[in-house]
Amino acid sequence: MTNLAELSVHGTVARLTLTRPEQRNALSTDLLESMHRAVDRLAEASDVVVLVMTGAGKCFCSGMDLREVLIGEDRDAWPGPQLLESLARFTVRLRALPMVVVASVNGAAIGGGCGLACVADICISHADARIGYPEVDLGLCPAVVAPWVIRKIGPGRARRVLLSGGVMSGTEAHALGLVDHLAPSVDQLAPLTDRLVQRLSSGGPAALRATKSLLNTLDGSLEAAPVLEGARLSAEVLASPDAQKALSARRS
Repeated sequence: MTNLAELSVHGTVARLTLTRPEQRNALSTDLLESMHRAVDRLAEASDVVVLVMTGAGKCFCSGMDLREVLIGEDRDAWPGPQLLESLARFTVRLRALPMVVVASVNGAAIGGGCGLACVADICISHADARIGYPEVDLGLCPAVVAPWVIRKIGPGRARRVLLSGGVMSGTEAHALGLVDHLAPSVDQLAPLTDRLVQRLSSGGPAALRATKSLLNTLDGSLEAAPVLEGARLSAEVLASPDAQKALSARRS
């Protein structure tokens, strides 16, 4: 069984690393299955206080794997809808974890990758990271991540970001609130992450869990229906001829 999401636990701190650096940690069926298995383990890890999520190599996550979102000759075998639903369910499960989730965005976080950063309780990145939602530029709909972006930066800013498309620097993302803590450079990201993790893990575990649970209830984070509906809508738009043409051109 392929394991593309490595989970390690050291005391009260766990680390989940997406390990497809040669594909810029793009979200494939196999990677998402590995991520779900990691969540299965984390849900039982009662001693873990903080989970750090990051990407191997120079990217955090470049979004959906183009090889799996393009429709081949056998349309019935197309994994697009299942891939988007798997991502949607993962985001809800990640937010529901009792420990504090910290996204350490070491490089590009694009589309679904940026969505993962928004699902985390706290997002850390660096000034030169490339972050954003270019879906509309490709004729796609960022519906899976939309609920999380709205919770992160509010409906007004979410409209601006999701409808404008494109990507921004880590500095711009920090100004918008997509990034909570900003390192001046990628070399300083790890020390900044370590300092925050140390601070969080020294807090009261029961207090952190109770506070996160309350926040999830107050902002509706555990309501899966809107995210799953987003996956359905995203798949519908993704299957359109215009979207498939744009994606094919991007891959060639």
